[in-house]
Amino acid sequence: MGFRDDFVWGAASASYQVEGAVNEGGRGVSIWDMFCREPGRILDGSSGDFACDHYHRYKEDAALMKELGIRAYRFSIAWPRVIPNGDGEVNERGLDFYERLLDALEEAGITPYATLFHWDYPYELFRRGGWMNRESPKWFLRYVEAVIKRLGKRLPFVFTFNEPQCFIGLSCDRTEHAPGIHYPVWDTLLMAHHVLLAHGLAVRALRDLAPGVKIGYAPTGSAHYPATENPEDREAARRAYFAVEDWIHWSVSLWSDPVFLGQYPEEIWRNYGQYMPEIGAEDMAIISSPLDFLGQNIYNGAPVKAVDNGAAGRGYEYVRRKTGYPFTAAKWPVTPEALYWGPVFLAERYKTPLYITENGLSCADVVSLDGQVHDPARIDFLHRYLRELKRAAASGADIRGYFQWSLTDNFEWAKGYTDRFGIVYCDFETQQRIVKDSGRWYSGVIASNGENL
Repeated sequence: MGFRDDFVWGAASASYQVEGAVNEGGRGVSIWDMFCREPGRILDGSSGDFACDHYHRYKEDAALMKELGIRAYRFSIAWPRVIPNGDGEVNERGLDFYERLLDALEEAGITPYATLFHWDYPYELFRRGGWMNRESPKWFLRYVEAVIKRLGKRLPFVFTFNEPQCFIGLSCDRTEHAPGIHYPVWDTLLMAHHVLLAHGLAVRALRDLAPGVKIGYAPTGSAHYPATENPEDREAARRAYFAVEDWIHWSVSLWSDPVFLGQYPEEIWRNYGQYMPEIGAEDMAIISSPLDFLGQNIYNGAPVKAVDNGAAGRGYEYVRRKTGYPFTAAKWPVTPEALYWGPVFLAERYKTPLYITENGLSCADVVSLDGQVHDPARIDFLHRYLRELKRAAASGADIRGYFQWSLTDNFEWAKGYTDRFGIVYCDFETQQRIVKDSGRWYSGVIASNGENL
């Protein structure tokens, strides 16, 4: 028993990471455009100004996906390309681009999965307070309405937000991502509540304007797993996965409990209640508007064991990784177990169909003397992780699909172009694409529906 017969095998990207053409087609300025211009923010001093030039080369990229047998493409729509100032006049030329992209995908037989927000927040709205502004959910709603009125009949699957853990936590707490400003916890929790409200309002608008669309949400989080097969360690790993720990914004439950369970986790109120914003009478009903599926981005986790540390303790602790543990070029730990236990724990808690909306790794890929890109480490990584995902599906978790991050190498946020996550190599100066060995390998997995794992 393995993956369901209609399992969706896809690849993923994000607008600012691949499109380029930041000054074309009437696109407005995003916070990432400004962040990249501040010296020292991006590791190699680069930006997404050109990226993979997907704006002009989308047909080539669709043809590559068709060649590899990729059946679904998860891409994001750039808010500043649709409404340059964030809230105001709609830029039809921006929507024209996404029409052309959808045409190319349709011609290639590839199902589009659109993400409405993948971090490129309009700079003009940031100057008006961004997600702290009580009007920010309505700004997002008007953007979503503009997208759906034009494209809704062509978008069978839509995700509202990608990784709020990052665009609030990494951006407005840790300051590693745009806008790179540290805000106190009461402000970031207010932002979180507004993001969740924006999500709920978007879901309701989608139901009203495009009743045939299937709607989801794509958060992330570290998918912790039990250090042993003991039931006590399994329970400890579950608690750790959904715990609200010191870095509250990385929490799975902070961002998913309100959406799927209609309430904030108890730990938030117990430990941070004095910092929580005022919750409106209808807020939680809006936030928990029913979804069709949960998307989860899973890359790694940590081993956890049960401990007896008294009533004041959590009842678990993280186990030290072994000396010389495997890690990726981005120095992320390689933990295939995360792609078993993460889906299993999510299925148990939220009882919602699941897509793995991102999974992959950065490698130090180069073009070899033979003109090809040989990346055995990526093949080994994906093989290990996908075997665990297959095991999760066999255990009964309702897993509908998997999106490889990413289709092409791209602008990797604060790392610039120093990390390569793609199964297709991109020369960022010539824009030449080369399918890596891992891309051919993934094509074989798709063709066999994972039976060759």
